[in-house]
Amino acid sequence: MSVLDGVIADLAAEGDQLRGVVAGLDEAGWRSPTPAEGWDVATTIAHLLWTDQVAVLAAGSLDGDEGKHAWDAVVLQALEDPTGFVDQHALELGALPGAEIMARWDDARPALLAALRTVPEGAKLPWFGPPMSPTSMATARFMETWAHSLDVYDGLIRLSLISEPPPVTDRIRHVAHIGVRTRGFSFVNNGLDVPVDQPRVELVAPSGDTWTWGPEDATQRVTGPAVEFCQLVTQRIHRDDTTLVAHGEEAERWLRIAQAFAGPAGGGRESTGGVA
Repeated sequence: MSVLDGVIADLAAEGDQLRGVVAGLDEAGWRSPTPAEGWDVATTIAHLLWTDQVAVLAAGSLDGDEGKHAWDAVVLQALEDPTGFVDQHALELGALPGAEIMARWDDARPALLAALRTVPEGAKLPWFGPPMSPTSMATARFMETWAHSLDVYDGLIRLSLISEPPPVTDRIRHVAHIGVRTRGFSFVNNGLDVPVDQPRVELVAPSGDTWTWGPEDATQRVTGPAVEFCQLVTQRIHRDDTTLVAHGEEAERWLRIAQAFAGPAGGGRESTGGVA
């Protein structure tokens, strides 16, 4: 199995898991609020649906003039409202009945996976930031699917529509990898100089395995549970509510601003009072 095939398989599995949770919701369940301000479950799934559809257009832009024109139209829309463009589409699609959102997402997900497999070797998909290889796009879509699924599960648990979230799997290694790779971006995005020395990151996977990045002799280190690191870099948990250990001032500063997703520096989650 190629690297791309492996990421695609994990993306499909993570989407299937989320779909299995929301598939049985009635319309009231779709309107359950999530921790993301102003977004309910419907808006969240609509956002994933829209982004999958746009990623298909990005892949299609490599196929000829018709595909390129379709992608260019999306870019022009984004330029008209760079800060509100994404949210606008999520809210518009999220206003549709839940069953329709689900049906459209059921079409968009396999369409994206098929489109990524057709990208010519060595080619990159245009995007709102730097162009991405199909493997990078699949990894980014996994990160978003996982992060937004946390919002959905949280919202449904608060209303007792589900008792607990599905178990976290080692598939989150994709999120951890992006979190490590975007360290420099996190500093730049906050107007800070990027530390020269690379940190050592050692995370304990859900399975109990240890995942590592960076030089073994690094003076700056981050250690702890992989799930908490992934929650932190997707800004689904406050730094003070994790058990992650930062060895060194630069490592701690990174954890305070970590951001694995594109766009402006996010506000993150409020602290629940710190780790007990």
